[in-house]
Amino acid sequence: MIKDIIKEISNEISDLKKQGLYKSERTMSTPQSDLISTKSNVDVLNLCANNYLGFSSNKTIIKNAIGALEKWGYGLSSVRFICGTQAIHKELEHKLSDFLRFENAIIYSSAFDANGGLFEPLLNENDAIISDELNHASIIDGIRLCKAKRYRYKNNNMEDLETKLQQALGARRILIATDGVFSMDGIIANLKGICDLANKYNALVMVDDSHATGVIGKSGRGSIEYCGVIGRVDILTGTFGKSLGGASGGFTVANNEIIELLRQKSRPYLFSNSLAPMIASTSISIIKILDKQSTLIEKLEENTLYFRKKLMELKFDIIPSTHPIVPIMLYDAQLAAEFAEKLLDHGVYVISFCFPVVPKEKARIRVQLSSAHSIEQLNKALIAFEMVGRELKVIL
Repeated sequence: MIKDIIKEISNEISDLKKQGLYKSERTMSTPQSDLISTKSNVDVLNLCANNYLGFSSNKTIIKNAIGALEKWGYGLSSVRFICGTQAIHKELEHKLSDFLRFENAIIYSSAFDANGGLFEPLLNENDAIISDELNHASIIDGIRLCKAKRYRYKNNNMEDLETKLQQALGARRILIATDGVFSMDGIIANLKGICDLANKYNALVMVDDSHATGVIGKSGRGSIEYCGVIGRVDILTGTFGKSLGGASGGFTVANNEIIELLRQKSRPYLFSNSLAPMIASTSISIIKILDKQSTLIEKLEENTLYFRKKLMELKFDIIPSTHPIVPIMLYDAQLAAEFAEKLLDHGVYVISFCFPVVPKEKARIRVQLSSAHSIEQLNKALIAFEMVGRELKVIL
C-alpha cells in the first residue's frame, strides 16, 4: 500500500514541475541582508525578503540578542501558563500594546499561530465571520477551526462587504476579518470603510498587520495609522518575523477582556512553547527604536516610491499601491520562473509566485524593498529588470 501512495505522490510532484508550479529552495550561505550569497551565487541583491527595516542582520540588534541569551537563557522548555513566562515576555506585551495603542497583548510562537488561535475562542455556531477573499492562509485556516457561519467578500469591496453584513444580521456576534496589507498584491485595506460599516452593523473588526506594522504609517504603527483608524479596530494580529527583527513570533493586541479570553482558551498559546527570550528582548529594542525615530520608515518609503515609479516608466505591469511589496505581473507561471532565474544571472535575487500561492494565471515576481537598499542597488535591479524584460518580450 505504501508503495502505491509514494508513487502517487511522486507523480503529483512531477506534475507540479511540468506545470511550472514547483517551488525550489535556494540555500543561503550568509546572514539575511540586502546582499546575500547562495551556494552558486555570491553577493546577489536580495529583493524578496520581509526584512523591511534591515534589522535581520543589524549589529546592534545582534548584540542585544547575545546579551538576552546570556541573561535569560536559550529557551523556556514550556508553555506560558506552566513555567514559560518570564518578565521579558510581560515587558514585550506591555511595550507592544502601548506602541499600537491597544489595552493589552498576547504573544505567540508565530503569527500563523496568532491567527490560528483567534477565532475559535471568540466565535461559536451562533456567530458570523466575514472574510476578505484575499486574506492570508493563516486567517483562512483559523476561521476553519471555528463554528461560526462564514461569508466571503470581494477584495476591498465595500459594497460587497455591506451585502454580506446584511446577510449576517441576526448572528450573536459578527466579525469582519481582513489583512491590513494583502501580501501578494501590496494593496492596503480600506480600513476606514470597513470600520464605518462595522459601526453601522455593530460588528467587530479584526486586522492582520503582519506586512504593515513597522512598514507603513508615519511612525510605523501600520495600516491602522496609515488609514487613520487607531482606536476603531477591535483586534489586530501581527508578527515579529518581518519588519520587527525578522526572527519569529506573533502577537494579538485587543482590549483586556479579549486578551484574557485568549490566554484561557487559545490552543496555540496553551500548547506551544513560549517565544524564545532573546526574540522577546530584541523585539522590545526594535519597538523602542520605532517609538523614538522614523528615519528607517522614511527611507523605506523613498525607496518604494522610486522603484515603483521607475518600473512604471519601463511599462511593467505592476499593481498600484504605495507599499514596498511590488508585484510585477507576468501571469504565466513558467514565464515568471524563467524571469526569476534570468534575474539571478544578473545578480538580482527574486522569487516567482504562482498557484496555489496566488490564483491561477496570476503568476508574478514579488519584489520586497527594504530601507537597507541603496539607490545604487535599486538602479542595478532596474537595469536587470529592463534587460530581462526585453529579452523575454515582457516589455518592448
